[in-house]
Amino acid sequence: MSGQHVFITGGAGFIGCNAADHFLRRGDAVTIYDNLTRRGGRANLDWLHATHGGERLCVLEADIRDDGRLASAVAERPPDVVLHLAGQVAVTQSVADPREDFESNALGTFNVLEAVRHGAPGAALLYASTNKVYGGMEHVGIVPAGERYAYADYPHGIPESFPLDFHSPYGCSKGAGDQYMRDYARIYGLRTLVLRQSCIYGRRQFGVEDQGWVAHFVIATVLDRPIAIYGDGRQVRDVLYIDDLLDAYQRGIDHIDDLRGEVLNLGGGPDNTLSIWTEFGPLLAELAGRPVPVRYGPWRPGDQRVFVADIRRAEALLGWRPRVSPAEGVRRLYDWVSANRELF
Repeated sequence: MSGQHVFITGGAGFIGCNAADHFLRRGDAVTIYDNLTRRGGRANLDWLHATHGGERLCVLEADIRDDGRLASAVAERPPDVVLHLAGQVAVTQSVADPREDFESNALGTFNVLEAVRHGAPGAALLYASTNKVYGGMEHVGIVPAGERYAYADYPHGIPESFPLDFHSPYGCSKGAGDQYMRDYARIYGLRTLVLRQSCIYGRRQFGVEDQGWVAHFVIATVLDRPIAIYGDGRQVRDVLYIDDLLDAYQRGIDHIDDLRGEVLNLGGGPDNTLSIWTEFGPLLAELAGRPVPVRYGPWRPGDQRVFVADIRRAEALLGWRPRVSPAEGVRRLYDWVSANRELF
């Protein structure tokens, strides 16, 4: 169904601007609510305006920590769909400034929930949570598997039933929002859906060393900037291309009545994994047509040897599967960065 009003917090960010583009292409009206402090945000808005014009696109430069402004924005034009993507995104920054992290993520998410509860209680509300709610998983068995690591006992990846362990201020703040979303579905009947996302990557991602590592490595390779690997490079992550993420979002919205209060892992799953350098490095060298040098540093505290999400519940409940392979997705991202060097 098109012609809806979609309200996106953090809509100028990487996932947010791609989501806005998706809904505008469907014929929906989109309101972006963003404080525009993230690198690349204004360039993403310029791209959206150039692509779609301004008739169905409204941009509000504001912060989710401002509960009065947020509540007024939601109530003034109640949306049919709310994507809550705004917040502080880096573990390292959360350690450096835990108060800012708490206010942006935990309090900001509470403000979104209250704004929707009072101003648009019938809206579908999707929350971008994180696999960091599972913590460091220090007791999960890890074994060497050639040039990578693997789980000893989780062939399908980590399921949603895995015990939560809000390790780091970031894990605490995002985990608080995760659980508030679940409870507002139970207590107030809101149509919430929590999506615990793994490594999402794709076009219009301005990745840096602390967040968005796939894009960071691609940008560094294209621009011949230094790359640091912490650990031995055999760490494994499941990666999900932006188009596959947006497909899952759309399916979640379309079936929100059946999914209200659910929590789903969204990632590449076991079929879409990369070791961060022993496999990703040769892929980048092939795209660049030259060796890509790196320097190695010590392991960072809490860095997981492996994270792979078990996505079988998402596949079953959404009728969804990732379709873009890591090789194809990285090639698309590499081509986009190469064609848009001036943005970096």
